[in-house]
Amino acid sequence: MKKLNNPETRDAWIKAQLKALRPGTSLLDVGAGECPYKPFCEHLTYVSQDINIYDGEGNSKGLQTGSWSFDQVDIRCDLLDIPEDRKFDTVLCTEVLEHVPDAVKSLEKIARLVTKDSGRLVITAPFASLTHFAPYHYSTGFSEYFYRFHLDRLGFKIEELTFNGGFFDFVAQELARVSSVHKQYLGRKLPLATKLAVKGCRKLIQRIAEKDSMKKANSSELLSFGLHVVAVSSEETLVQ
Repeated sequence: MKKLNNPETRDAWIKAQLKALRPGTSLLDVGAGECPYKPFCEHLTYVSQDINIYDGEGNSKGLQTGSWSFDQVDIRCDLLDIPEDRKFDTVLCTEVLEHVPDAVKSLEKIARLVTKDSGRLVITAPFASLTHFAPYHYSTGFSEYFYRFHLDRLGFKIEELTFNGGFFDFVAQELARVSSVHKQYLGRKLPLATKLAVKGCRKLIQRIAEKDSMKKANSSELLSFGLHVVAVSSEETLVQ
C-alpha cells in the first residue's frame, strides 16, 4: 500500500501547473526560498522574490531545516514591498502564507501583481502545520473558506481548489514523526516496544486513509495537509 506523501503530492501538483503555463509568459515566485521550482520554469520568464532572512536555524524551536540559501533569489525584500510597476501573468505562492505576519495583506499584495485580464494565482499553504521555520511561523494554516472569501472579494475566480490528503493521512504523517519528536523533546530514542506499537498503529491508520480517499465526501473537509488553489483574475471585477 502506497501512503500519501504530503510534500511529494504537493510538488507533483505544482510542477503540473507550471508545465501547463503558456511558453513565454511571465511568472513571479513569491517567497521562493531556495527556488525549488525554477527548473520547471525554463519555458517561462521566471522571477523570484524572498525576504532573505531565514538562515536554516531560526530560533532553534520546532522544525528547522539546518541550512538555507537565498543565492538564486532575484528580488530581495519583504513581500509587501515588492515593486508594483511590473505585472506578471502568473504569481506562484507556495507554502508562504503561514510565514508572513499578515496573510490577508499579503494575499491582497500578490493579487495586485498579476495582470488584470486572466492573470493567475497558484497558491499552496498548510491547512494545519506544526511550528516550522520559527520565529517566522505566524499561522498554522488556512481553510478553503479563507480562499473563497478573500479571492472572491479581490475579483478572482477559483479555477481549482484541491485538498491534499485528509484527516487519516494527517494522523498517519504525525505518527511517523513520533520517534523524531520524542528524541527532540525527551532527549532519548523511543523504546523499541513503543516504536513498534506506533508503527503498527500507523499501518492501520494508512489502511483507513486509503478507504477514506476513495469516498467522494471524505475527511479532507475536517483536516488535510493543505489546499492547492488556482485562481484567475477578471479585468471587470479585479480590485486594485
